[in-house]
Amino acid sequence: MKSHQSTQTMKPATAAKKLGVYLPATPSEFQEGVVSRAELNELQANPPQWLQDLRQNGPHPRPVVAARLGVSIAGLARGGVTEPLTTEQIEALREDGPEWLEKERATQAEVRQEAARIKEKKQGQES
Repeated sequence: MKSHQSTQTMKPATAAKKLGVYLPATPSEFQEGVVSRAELNELQANPPQWLQDLRQNGPHPRPVVAARLGVSIAGLARGGVTEPLTTEQIEALREDGPEWLEKERATQAEVRQEAARIKEKKQGQES
């Protein structure tokens, strides 16, 4: 008996999330179709020019903006950033160094230190 494997597909929003791009900025044929697992792998391995441009210049989705600024997504919201930003806008924010950004970066650093401390403590208990 042979098992028949169906092609796994995903919605464009899911594929955009996995590719780290803002869906409304992608080409219409990407937004209107479905993406198979093989197509997603191909896009990741050999990104077309539009994908390279989006990854480099934006607009970027909130998770990417947050990562590039070194803050959490909630920190972005507290800072009033609710829209996707371009690379240029992210750089401008970094250079301006608004008070909310410095505060959120400090908060994020504390969260990371605490997570590392807890991980270390758990590893010590397992030994």
